[in-house]
Amino acid sequence: MSIRLENVSFSYLQNTPMSQAALRDVSLQIEDGEFIGLIGPTGSGKSTLIQHFNGLLKPDSGKVYVDGVDLTLKDTQLRLIRQKVGMVFQYPEHQLFGETVLEDVGFGPRNGGLPEEEVTLRVKEALAYVGLDYEALKDQSPFELSGGQKRRVAIAGVLAMRPSVLVLDEPTAGLDPAGREEILAEIKALHDQGDITVVLVTHSMEDIARFASRLIVMEQGRIALDGTPLKVFGQAQRLKEMGLGVPEITDLMYELKAHGLDVKTDILTVADAEAEIIRVLGRGCDK
Repeated sequence: MSIRLENVSFSYLQNTPMSQAALRDVSLQIEDGEFIGLIGPTGSGKSTLIQHFNGLLKPDSGKVYVDGVDLTLKDTQLRLIRQKVGMVFQYPEHQLFGETVLEDVGFGPRNGGLPEEEVTLRVKEALAYVGLDYEALKDQSPFELSGGQKRRVAIAGVLAMRPSVLVLDEPTAGLDPAGREEILAEIKALHDQGDITVVLVTHSMEDIARFASRLIVMEQGRIALDGTPLKVFGQAQRLKEMGLGVPEITDLMYELKAHGLDVKTDILTVADAEAEIIRVLGRGCDK
C-alpha cells in the first residue's frame, strides 16, 4: 500500500492571528513494504505529517492519497483508511480502557462488526506479534501489566486491525533499555515477516541506523533530507546544524578520522566500525 503527498501545507489555527505553519509544500511518496525512519528537531512537523497519512488531519492545500484514494475528498470513508493505516502515538498505554486485555485489543475488530470468533483470532494473532501470551493475559486487566507489557498491548490493539501501514510515533519513549529493545525487535520482525510498511518516528539515531532502510529528515515543516541512512548520516554537519546528530559509532569514526586515522566515516554499526578499525590498523602494521 502506497501513500503519496502532493504539495501539502498545513497550519494550526489557520486564519487567526496565532496561525502557525506546520507543513510547507511537502511532497512525499511512501512505497509498499518500506521501513522508513522519520526524524527532525522538535517542532519540525513530524507528528503533523504522519497524522495526514490516515486523515486525522487534512491539508489546507495539496493532496493526500492512500492506495490511490484521495483523502481530501468529502466522501472518502476515512474509517476504512484508518483500518489500513494504523497509528501508534507516544505513550499509547494511556489510551488503554478495556477491563481485560481481550476486550482492549479486540475493540477495533469488534467495533468493525466482525464476529466474535474472528475477533478472538485477531487478538491472538496481534498479541503473538508483540510477544505476549494470549492465554496468560486475555482475562487480565491491562492496567495491572508492566509498562512494557502495556505498551505492547496498545500496539497489539492497532495490529488487530491488520493494517497495511503501521505508523509509530516514538514507540519506545519512557521504556528502560530492555523494553526498548524488545519493542524495536518486534516491530522489525513484524515488518520482515509480513507485507507491512513501517514508518517509525524517533529521536534515536542508533535505532534508525539499525532498522530503517530509508530516512526522512524534517526541518521547519519541510523535508530537508531523504535517502538511505548511509546517505543521510553522511551529511553529519548538516544534521548537527539542525540540532540533530549521527549514531554515536559514526561520530566516533569522524573523531578517529580527525585525529589522523584513515578510516571510513560511512559506518553505522559497532561491528562495521570494529572491522574498519582492524582493517586500517592491520594495513599500518603491514607497512
